[in-house]
Formats: sequence, C-alpha cells, structure tokens
Amino acid sequence: MDEVRPNNGPAAAPGLASIFPPGLQAIYGECRRLYPDQANPLQVTAIVKYWLGGPDPLDYISMYRNVGCAAQDVQEHWHYISFGLSDLYGDNRVHEFTGQEGPSGFGFELTFRLKREVGETAPPTWPAELMQGLARYVFQSENTFCSGDHISWHSPLDNSESRIQHMLLTEDPQISPVHTPFGLVNFLQIVGVCTEELQAAQQWNGQGILELLRGVHVAGGPWLITDMRRGETMFDIDPHLQQERVDQGIEKEGSNLSGVSAKCVWDDLSRPSEDEEDSRSICIGSQPRRLSEKDTEQIREALRKGLEFNTKAALPPINSQKQGHDRPHQQYHRSRKDSLESESSAAIIPHELVRTRQLESVHLKFNQESGTLLPLCLRGRLLHGRHFTYKSINGDTAITFVSTGVEGAFATEEHPYAAHGPWLQILLTEEFVEQMLGDLSELNTREETKLPKEYSWPEKKLKISVLPDSVFDNPLQ
Repeated sequence: MDEVRPNNGPAAAPGLASIFPPGLQAIYGECRRLYPDQANPLQVTAIVKYWLGGPDPLDYISMYRNVGCAAQDVQEHWHYISFGLSDLYGDNRVHEFTGQEGPSGFGFELTFRLKREVGETAPPTWPAELMQGLARYVFQSENTFCSGDHISWHSPLDNSESRIQHMLLTEDPQISPVHTPFGLVNFLQIVGVCTEELQAAQQWNGQGILELLRGVHVAGGPWLITDMRRGETMFDIDPHLQQERVDQGIEKEGSNLSGVSAKCVWDDLSRPSEDEEDSRSICIGSQPRRLSEKDTEQIREALRKGLEFNTKAALPPINSQKQGHDRPHQQYHRSRKDSLESESSAAIIPHELVRTRQLESVHLKFNQESGTLLPLCLRGRLLHGRHFTYKSINGDTAITFVSTGVEGAFATEEHPYAAHGPWLQILLTEEFVEQMLGDLSELNTREETKLPKEYSWPEKKLKISVLPDSVFDNPLQ
C-alpha cells in the first residue's frame, strides 16, 4: 500500500461525476456531508487493486480529522473510513451485483476512531493495515461482521506494548447507512479494547460492554474513541462495573458465549473394566478416532453461533453436506434469533442412521481454565434455555451441555447422557443445574485453586474432575 492525496475529492466538480464508480461516489457523498471542509483527505490506497490480483481488498481508506464534540465530552480524534467491502463498481469485478434492495457487496464498510495525540499533525497509517487485515478475513471466509461482534486479536493493534489488543464492533455514531445503486451500505466502527473487556463481552454480550465503555470517558466515551495509550481497563477505573453490571447482566439475560475450545475429556463409566486402559486416551474406548463430517459441522455451528434473543434454542441439524455453499456469511451473520438452525434443512439424516449411544454414567474432566467456565455455562446458558459446547483442543472430543428447552439434541430427559462417537451431550434439568451451581460455587473464584478437584452426584451418575494441564498434555501417562 502507499499513501496518496487525491488531487480533488471524487466528483468535486459535477461534470466529473460520471467518471467515478457509483458505489464509490455514494459513500464519498456521505463523507462530504460529514466533513464538508475536508474534500481532499489523506488516503491509503491499494497500489494493485484486489480485482487486479493485489493482496488488499480495500481500494481506499480515507482519514479525516474530527474535532469531536465538547457538548458531548467527545475528544478530538482521527476518523478512518474504508472503501471496498461494499460494491463500488457494480460490474461484478469484485462483488456479485444482486440488486438495489439488498446489501451492497458484504453490506458494510469499516470505520475507526483513534485519539489524536497532542502535536499530531497527520493521522497514523497503521489503522489502515488493521482494516485491510479484517477485510482480508471477510473476503477469504465470506463471514460478515455485525454490531456487537468481538474480535480476538491477541496483539496490540498498533504493534506496540499497548493493552489494547482486541476489538469490538458497533454502528458508527455519525455516518448514516448509505443507499447506493448497488444496495445498502452500513458502517461498522472498530473499537479497541483490553483483554478483560473482551472476556466480559464474550461471557455476557458485546452490546452490553459497548454501552459500558460509552459511559467511561477514558475507555471510549460516547463515540467510542480508541486510545492506544490507555493503561487501565474500565473495570480498573470503576470496579463496580464487573459485579453490578456484567455479572448481573449475565444473571438476567444469559451469556452469548455458546462454546469454547478447551482441554477436556470424558469417560463412559458404564463401560466394562477391560476398556479402562483405552479410556485414558483422548478418544475414549472404542469410539471412532475422528468425528464424522456431519457431527463436526454441527459442533462448528454450535461454537460459532449463539447470539440468541427468542424463546427457544436449537442445535443445528445433522446434515449430509457442508453448509453455506452459497455465501456462508449470510448463513450466520446474523438475524440474531435464538436458534442455531442451519441454512439448509432439506438434507437432514434420520437419527436412526446416525448411531447414538445412550450412557448410564459419565465422568467429565476439565483443566482449570475450562472448569472455571462451568458456572457460566450453567448460569448464563442452561438456565436461559440454551446450550454450551466444550471442544477439545487435543482431539475430536466434544462435550455439549443442553437444557430441556434445546431442540435437536440427541440427549433426552429419559437418556440424559448420549454420544455420537467422541461427541457427548448432557441434558440437565433446571433443578439439577441449580444444585450443581451450589456445589461448584468455588469455581467462580478467579484465584487458582489446589488441584485436582472432584465433584460427584451419585444419584445422577455424574462425576466432574478439574485436573492440572499436564493430564491433558500427556493423556497416556
């Protein structure tokens, strides 16, 4: 990429309007409305356009100086706006043109607001590369973003030593959606956050954390401006936010976290003793060594979805072919309904063709990090009629907890422990969940506890162990 200054703002002269692509022209019109005195902003542009084989999907990123709003306690900052995730050209060179009524391209562009440092006369250009990286993900995966989404980045956004290492997404507070000749374009703003804020968004929901950030000036303020020099989380600044807002939010509304990759394993305690040696491995007993493609797809759906607001949750049906063969991003981003049904339901394999094993007694094993999520799984998910999946990072083992309100599960109240190969489902009644929450209360602490920890419910034939990482790193020892 290279920095350029356009000689004139596109279509600054009415007679030149026809030489600029209509989609580009429509977005520039909104930018000129917002910044009438900055017709010639600094831009970062892809030297070789994506549609000519270049690596960067965004044709341009414009960078504006925003004076803020003293009346709203909004500080001065740099405002970055992308061009390229929407359809700029309408001739199918990048995006398929599907009409004016639907989304243009992926239906959105990215924006970013960065605090202007004292004495800074030009905007830093690193946010442009960050936006290109996110755009590459969207183009390669065809997964779109929505307001409230969180992005785990695990690195300072500007490659410094900053604590701002992750992102949330929200609607840009100033730019209105634009109707172009090729469809509608929304504007999603990137908001830089600390690890603790990301974790809170994962465990509760992104919109709730964004609202809290708006109320803390140094953490973002009303327009959610990112300050890469921020050294404190909003929970450091106001410790009451965690307990009084986040924890209570999970209690009342449930959690949007539908699953995690984890160190976990399960044993079928009803198996004969001769299977004991084999059951020590990550794939227990005589279970298949790998999940079927159908089960893998169902677990993947359970892990990547979970922003639910209706009354019934449903596990995705088991399908004979991979989902999302058209545009996967449309499959799960996002009507935000409380259902995990996949896009296609016509190819469901009858359950009698997928061997389900009903188990009498099971033993679940988690490392400490995974074990501390059990109260969240029970309180934030199952008590709200939802489900939660642990997917092993060491193999194909998976454990899905389901409530009685979840449709599509192969575990039932009559047979609460059921397995497809190495995938175990456990159905827990509300009464049993409440009992388990009381018994597992010590896992709520953020402090490390002495391991191993054993919890047992003999009348339910269920046992849970929280074990050191070494047990999972060396499962046969």
